[in-house]
Amino acid sequence: MIRSLLYQPLYFLFWVLYFVAARATFLLYHDNRTQELSQADLLTIFTKGLRLDLSFSSYVSAIPFLAILCTALFPGLRVRKFIRYYTYTILVLLSVLMAVDLELYTYWGFRLDSTPMLYLNTPGEMAASAAAAPILLLSIIALATSLFFALLFRYTFDYKNYHLNFSKLKYAGVALLFTAVLVLPMRGGWQQIPINQSVVYFSENPYANHAGLNMPWNLMDTMLKYNEETRNPYKYMDYEAAAAKVAELYASTADSSEKILRVERPNVLFIILESYTAKYVEHLGGRPGVTPNLDKLAKEGITFTKLYSSGDRSEKGMVALLSGYPVQTTTSIIKNPKKTEQLPHLSQTFKKAGYGTSFYYGGELEFANIRSYLQNGKYDRLIDKHDFPAESYNSKWGAHDHVLFERVLQDLNQEKAPFFSTVYTLSSHEPFEIPIPAKFKGNKISDKFKNSVYYTDWALGQFMKQARKQPWWDSTLVVLVADHGHPLPYDDPNYRSTKFRIPFILTGGALADKGRTVSTIGSQTDIATTLLYQLDLPHQDFKWGRNLLAPSDYPFAFYVFRDGFTFITPGKVLSYDNVAKKPIIKGKGVTPEQIELGKAYMQYSFEDFVRK
Repeated sequence: MIRSLLYQPLYFLFWVLYFVAARATFLLYHDNRTQELSQADLLTIFTKGLRLDLSFSSYVSAIPFLAILCTALFPGLRVRKFIRYYTYTILVLLSVLMAVDLELYTYWGFRLDSTPMLYLNTPGEMAASAAAAPILLLSIIALATSLFFALLFRYTFDYKNYHLNFSKLKYAGVALLFTAVLVLPMRGGWQQIPINQSVVYFSENPYANHAGLNMPWNLMDTMLKYNEETRNPYKYMDYEAAAAKVAELYASTADSSEKILRVERPNVLFIILESYTAKYVEHLGGRPGVTPNLDKLAKEGITFTKLYSSGDRSEKGMVALLSGYPVQTTTSIIKNPKKTEQLPHLSQTFKKAGYGTSFYYGGELEFANIRSYLQNGKYDRLIDKHDFPAESYNSKWGAHDHVLFERVLQDLNQEKAPFFSTVYTLSSHEPFEIPIPAKFKGNKISDKFKNSVYYTDWALGQFMKQARKQPWWDSTLVVLVADHGHPLPYDDPNYRSTKFRIPFILTGGALADKGRTVSTIGSQTDIATTLLYQLDLPHQDFKWGRNLLAPSDYPFAFYVFRDGFTFITPGKVLSYDNVAKKPIIKGKGVTPEQIELGKAYMQYSFEDFVRK
């Protein structure tokens, strides 16, 4: 009888055991990072993570508990099969999500959350991002986990193994009590504020904190907040104080600039290079021989050696580059067309100045809601995957980069001057497929990525060689910049500055000043302002950018990662975790003032996003 009365706690225990095993699987899968943790760290991960395990076990147990309560009141109901098949269904679903989370963390550096929702309208592209994942291994992990716990449930925790030989009233009372008690672990205790992710944050090592998270709890929490764009979670100070500090940052840059162009109204060819990390660019200190053409162009033009991407996703980098707008931590403004309508766009500014405008991309512009953003930018022409022959596609994304550049060259020869043309490459995105023989040996993901970067550089070199022969070349400024960096080849954590450092080069026939290096620290959001200053075009709407060619008393770069930010000044790097509310990296010489400036920028920029 006692055994029957305790079935609900035992069912709850079943799920707790599952989530503890899932955490152990996560730590084993990422054993290279786990080996850096101490035994004390591992113990703390499991003990702190247990609170979230208990919380989500309560959520997943709620329906069976209610079913048991119903059968206590109405004995004719058949709930045993219902509980069994409900449990099996949830087991399979959670095990599949667990497998997805294992590999997602490898690439993105954070646990599974609502981020993939941004890509649901383009499942093909979403699948392409995971094409390099070890599908067989992940499938085996999901299957083995599901099977093991299904058998454990069937022979130990199945409701049919517990016989009800006592009064309906007593059993109903006990079932109701256990159901009501679920609320306590569900909210994490008696405290006033319900449980959240910060309860597992204890270490200066973000991986240790991430390992403590309960993946489905984290997914559920972020899904519930998915449409939450009306509240700023980053309130470190009064709004006016944050606004004043940010204004002070931009006031430190002079409102003037030396001229580097020999043409008053040059054509502008704005080339965005997919995932081009500085770690593969030799003149930026990266590995030699991967980007010989880009390095050559840097010597012939002006290279900015301390530029950082504002975020770590393509659609976020696009907004930072073309609208000079900061990136959001847990969402992206590009998913909301009503908000992007209020952004400045380089294409609009050039169009008002009499330029013809065009955008070229070998993939689908529906990806991550990019098309709506570009249409709000009022480009004259949008060229995407569907404008290229099917035989030119790679297996996942679309036309290879050399095919893209061939189309651009063909069209620009027919383009009326002046023109502003944006070209976005894609071949250096997962799964890193290239149509030429591999330059570098190896079958690791980092080797494939390295070869894809080399291929795009090769395609760029072929394009530039032909472009120099065209009549429009002498009056054209070429902008070369990456959309974001990449954790490879060193598997950088998602906050590390080496992941975000990218190339930015100005070159072309319209450039008067050549062979120059600019070491001013800057962000992607500064590029639009820098460009417009040179062309004497209106830049006031691009209020989040600085002119990188003007003197500055306080040069800085700011970027965000998942619920955190990094604020870089000369010789000083601060990375701050907004969940733990403390620095991850606090470099030598970082002052309390720099911490407050970083917080102010985080708060004020997100508040600007909320108010749009």
